[in-house]
Amino acid sequence: MSTLTGKGDAYLLYHSIGQYEGKRADMTAGLADFADVWSAPNGDQWGDVLGKRQQFIDLWGQLIHAPKGTVTTTESVTTGLMAVIGALPEGTLRGKKVLVAEDGFPSLHFLLTGLSKRFGFTLATVPFRQGGQWVEAEDIMTEWDEDVALALLTWISSTSSHRLDIPQLVAHGRSMGSLIGVDLTQGAGLLPYDVTTPKIDFALSTSLKWMCGTPGAGIIYMDEDLLARSEPEMRGWFSQENPFSWALDAFAFADDARRLDSGTPSSVPAIASLPAMQWRMAQDSAVIAAENRALTTLLQAGLEDMGLRLASPSDPDQRGGSLMVTLPDHIQASGVVAALSEQQIYVDNRSQILRMSPGVLTTEAGIARTITALRELGSGFITNK
Repeated sequence: MSTLTGKGDAYLLYHSIGQYEGKRADMTAGLADFADVWSAPNGDQWGDVLGKRQQFIDLWGQLIHAPKGTVTTTESVTTGLMAVIGALPEGTLRGKKVLVAEDGFPSLHFLLTGLSKRFGFTLATVPFRQGGQWVEAEDIMTEWDEDVALALLTWISSTSSHRLDIPQLVAHGRSMGSLIGVDLTQGAGLLPYDVTTPKIDFALSTSLKWMCGTPGAGIIYMDEDLLARSEPEMRGWFSQENPFSWALDAFAFADDARRLDSGTPSSVPAIASLPAMQWRMAQDSAVIAAENRALTTLLQAGLEDMGLRLASPSDPDQRGGSLMVTLPDHIQASGVVAALSEQQIYVDNRSQILRMSPGVLTTEAGIARTITALRELGSGFITNK
């Protein structure tokens, strides 16, 4: 059973798992329909299942303004990045650098570290400035020279909510002749993003967070020009233009993003996430963003009034939809999270960073409860003003 009660007025975990009113009923109905279709003793299963998977793909394409045929599914951002790197033209990365920032998602750094020897590239990680909570765009551009074959940009950091100026960085990257990918995960579904303006080479995301979907429902976007030059290492019957062509000497990649598929596609995560996608695409994006901005403004005022140190930019135009604060070392952050949970206030932590993200279930009353609870807990870490 869910731990959410009522309408989740102090649910602040949209940087992790998004919720909306009616989600359980929508998902239950969608999965029950899948069970009915998959269990029927007939031959209709694949038409229904692959059709729903395609609906999921099409809605993602609509969300990020991707041209038809440039989006497909993947299990996670990490597996998506592996698929992209394995599809790049032979020698693209060899003898060159792959550029990432220290505040990117660690899983991607782990993957790239392991791949560097095999693909012959040097992994260049742009560090935090001393005492900094995020990597500055200026520092990324300083490290980004003509030896960078590929730069992987994290649009919004999961530990600070800092938002990169993607157009500025893409303009710099184009002058360096680099391929450019963007991890959209922490902003997709909350803030608008267009993969064609400015044009990037690929993008990755999950359907969790603000999208309110399920684990395993990741997506890969790849620009048409790069798709045409890509020959994925991971390939299979579903990578073909005609998946039902089983002639062993006649394999040919599909002309679109389906070439990034391989064997029988994992469709259940997409089907389970489809109701959330349909719900999200029926919402007014501007209203969702404005409500988040209003709630984070209230939360920021309360946190700063308590003397807590923001680990996020103070300017809302420089961040996503989350607010983070750094707790002093003598405070057990996990204990604060547990104490708040007992009051049905849901946040999490990464080491000493407390992460809070209001979404469509969160209310002003919930923000007020959160601030009050932190004040009551905070005799050991709040500065008296």
